[in-house]
Amino acid sequence: MFAALDLGTNNCRLLIVSSGQRGGRIIDNYNRVVRLGEGLYDTGLLSEAAMDRTLTALHHCAARIHRRKSFNLYAVATEACRRASNAPVFLDRVKQETGLNINVITPREEVELAVCGCRTFLHDKMLRRNRTKTLLFDIGGGSTEIAWVRIDPVKRKQTLIGCCSVPVGVITLKEQFKRLTLNEYYQMVDFVMNKINDFERVHQIRAEILREQVQFIGVSGTVTALASMILKQPKYSRAAIDGLLLDTTQVKDMIRHILVSKFNKIYDYATVRHSKLHYLLPGCAIFEAIHTIWPVEDIVVADRGIRDGIITKMQENRLTKINKHNFNLL
Repeated sequence: MFAALDLGTNNCRLLIVSSGQRGGRIIDNYNRVVRLGEGLYDTGLLSEAAMDRTLTALHHCAARIHRRKSFNLYAVATEACRRASNAPVFLDRVKQETGLNINVITPREEVELAVCGCRTFLHDKMLRRNRTKTLLFDIGGGSTEIAWVRIDPVKRKQTLIGCCSVPVGVITLKEQFKRLTLNEYYQMVDFVMNKINDFERVHQIRAEILREQVQFIGVSGTVTALASMILKQPKYSRAAIDGLLLDTTQVKDMIRHILVSKFNKIYDYATVRHSKLHYLLPGCAIFEAIHTIWPVEDIVVADRGIRDGIITKMQENRLTKINKHNFNLL
């Protein structure tokens, strides 16, 4: 058994996989919106309510892991715990109450795990279209990670050319632009573009896009939600979304539809509850900023990321500090 836990700014995710000669099989897949980073932008602290919500989810995760007789576990936390001054105290409390030992990883480690988790798409989709580079982005709750990757189609290997972690995610952007008017939406787009322009100046990715050498991969709840809406799914289906190839014009058209519906109060779009628009719209703004700077014509939608990267590395024995070092049996 291999278990990967990803404690993000917005979500707490657990993936448990059994590995055998015939490949891996998902045993358990848990995802809970906890909003751990709620209020962090204003205070620099994790709030009591957010920590309590998160602890409830982590107790569920611990119970799911604990019932397995044999397992390897690696648990990580990302931007909210990197940024909050009281995160060490919170993670100590998590360890005492649940037995989970959660490691705060760096932005680069986060990017590397996301790239590793999407490795199948890096190669299979690339080979089909003869593209030698990938631009992968992961829109999170507290930050957005961008990876610029070179592909070797012969050896089926990838090299991380460069990466950046922009301290802007769906929660932090919502808290910074509180009223969420149409004008503020476009202010969000400009704000994010200013944050990522330096990465373009260094790597000149746009020139590679014009030579049709770049594959676009989107890893986030924002992108998967938009894809689900494009497919008009009555209920979200990961099997239909993970690996889906879309024209980016379809994604942009759906964003326009959401904006028109939201600001003209015409609630006729499906699969996303109105309460989630507070987080979907900032995610849409981040996507628009990324695509405006890097206008790739199509996008691979990935319902995977850090957890899948952790599982892959554990299976290959390339991740240290695994086994029961990350879980104290209670």
